[in-house]
Amino acid sequence: MAQTAVSLPARVEAAGPVATFWRRFRRSRLAVVALLFLVLVHVLGAAAPVVAPYPPEEVDLTRRLAPPGAGHWLGTDENGRDVFSRLIYGARVSLLVGLLSAVVAVAVGTVVGAVGGYFGGVTDAILMRLTDGMMILPTFFLALLVLAVFGPGIINLIAVIGLTSWMGVARVVRGEVLRTRPQEFVLAARALGAGNARILAVHVLPQAAPAIIVATTLGTAQAILTESALSYLGLGIQPPTPTWGNMLASAQHFLWVRPELAVYPGILILLTVLAYNSVGDALRDALDPFMKE
Repeated sequence: MAQTAVSLPARVEAAGPVATFWRRFRRSRLAVVALLFLVLVHVLGAAAPVVAPYPPEEVDLTRRLAPPGAGHWLGTDENGRDVFSRLIYGARVSLLVGLLSAVVAVAVGTVVGAVGGYFGGVTDAILMRLTDGMMILPTFFLALLVLAVFGPGIINLIAVIGLTSWMGVARVVRGEVLRTRPQEFVLAARALGAGNARILAVHVLPQAAPAIIVATTLGTAQAILTESALSYLGLGIQPPTPTWGNMLASAQHFLWVRPELAVYPGILILLTVLAYNSVGDALRDALDPFMKE
């Protein structure tokens, strides 16, 4: 008697949006490694008071420029401060400035892009000319000028980085709004009497959420790099508060004696920026509705 073999799938793939997102995201092994690195750096920065073996501003002039050893894993700086502790506390400040600056830039860019794309006409023309004008300006030198006038500080730094880097976000959000505005569900909401603010908030902007998430990730990388450059030039967070940028600036005076003092923060800046960019690229692919499985 012949037997009929019934083949069953060995594994049923979850079809939910979260499972689909993760399946797409993990295709990039580099992005997964980058995400793990970012989680580690953020956890260490947040837990700095617990993890760091020394206070970041504790001075011991008897151990100036000490080499790495059991007491100081990465050695000490020119003031005898523990380098490992300062790197962890520096991560706390640099990442905070980067994230908040990116949030400011995304918030401003989202408002400008959404209003211009939704209302169109003269409003769109004015906002886009403003965006074009900001893109033409040398924004880094504009940031230097503003900080030189108003002085360095964490609030000024976040504000000036965020307010000089929103233009790309505005362009992206405007494009998404222009694509979504003629859709039937938007026309239906308008026909039912929904106001412009509600249509934008409930029906239009959620469609742009993937682009906004990617912009936030990539913007954080750019903001960290900008903060490091401004701190290196002495216009960012001021010593003795550690950031990777001002640690790099201090280390340049001792390159011939202790070159690794510049290598440590430099590598962390490089790896963090590359990690954010890798995660941003993977997010763009994972959130793309037209991405093939």
